[in-house]
Amino acid sequence: MRTTKISQKLKLFPEDNDNWDQDEPEQAEVYNQIAKIPHGIAREEAEMLNKMDRSELSRMTAYCTASAYRMDELMKYLQSKKRTNGTSPKRFDECLYTPYAFTFPVSPPHEREVERGQTRLPEMFLFDYGVIVFWGMSYKEEQRILKSLEPFEEEKLELDDVETEEFHYYYNEHYQPRIYNDIITLRHPSNYLVKLTIAHAIAQSVKMTLFERLIDDTINETKYIPQVMAESGNIHMSRTAITKKIGQLFIMRINVNLVSNILDTPEIFWSEPTLEPLYSAIRGYLEISQRVELLNQRVEVISDLLEMLKDHLNSSHGEQLEWIVIWLIGMEIVVAVITTCLDAFSLSHK
Repeated sequence: MRTTKISQKLKLFPEDNDNWDQDEPEQAEVYNQIAKIPHGIAREEAEMLNKMDRSELSRMTAYCTASAYRMDELMKYLQSKKRTNGTSPKRFDECLYTPYAFTFPVSPPHEREVERGQTRLPEMFLFDYGVIVFWGMSYKEEQRILKSLEPFEEEKLELDDVETEEFHYYYNEHYQPRIYNDIITLRHPSNYLVKLTIAHAIAQSVKMTLFERLIDDTINETKYIPQVMAESGNIHMSRTAITKKIGQLFIMRINVNLVSNILDTPEIFWSEPTLEPLYSAIRGYLEISQRVELLNQRVEVISDLLEMLKDHLNSSHGEQLEWIVIWLIGMEIVVAVITTCLDAFSLSHK
């Protein structure tokens, strides 16, 4: 799980052709707490963000609800909602984007709303690996949409297994775009490609969170096995139980390989290279690279346990075969002795 959920980290977003801010190098590994941010505009803005009331800001949330979405069917469904909900779906490789409003057409905006840039429809981004990212919706609206999307889910997750990420955002033309303490600052509401870029990284993060939890659960459920072997020199499990455990660990390894493919750089950034620095920035804030490395280390632990169980199963099977051979030889000896005794007995009575 990313540590920025509980720590205050400032990440400045690159702007067009501008370079990275000198106070926040691209490969920085140390968190920039407010006290460590140099005095000036950057620190003043960070302090202001820290005092903001999140309940007054727009929500940006991500949900991992399934193994995958049926994107072609989703596209047709969203196209059918154009008149009632203002949808205008667009496909970007593994992502499906559309605005979506429960009240459409919207009422004329107030002057204050225009100044804040709050006149656009809420938006959502659906990813084919079972993640949806909402921009500008309330919690109740998000739940209504999630309910309506259930027919398009594959391998739907149980309610307790659904992973979520929650951020807040607002617009300010005078500040450099940034993310601080899970509050995103953007300049303009009209560029949905910027939101798509941010949504890509956050969708990958929430998908990874699911697998991080699954691997943690798997390690916790199986960590007693090496301990038992160290204490007793044997695994008190039946051959069937060991085979099932090997199958579970192997499935976990396959799933981790799958999520590794999901965490590759999305193809859109090959066709839109100007968006790639922003994607790298938000990916850095979410600590995806560090988490991938830790994930791989934990997979190695599972792989070692998998090999150990295989070796134990093979050695156990070999021991069983040896005992079978010993019993067969013993039975053959017994039969030979009985036969010899019967022959000797019959000869002695002739």
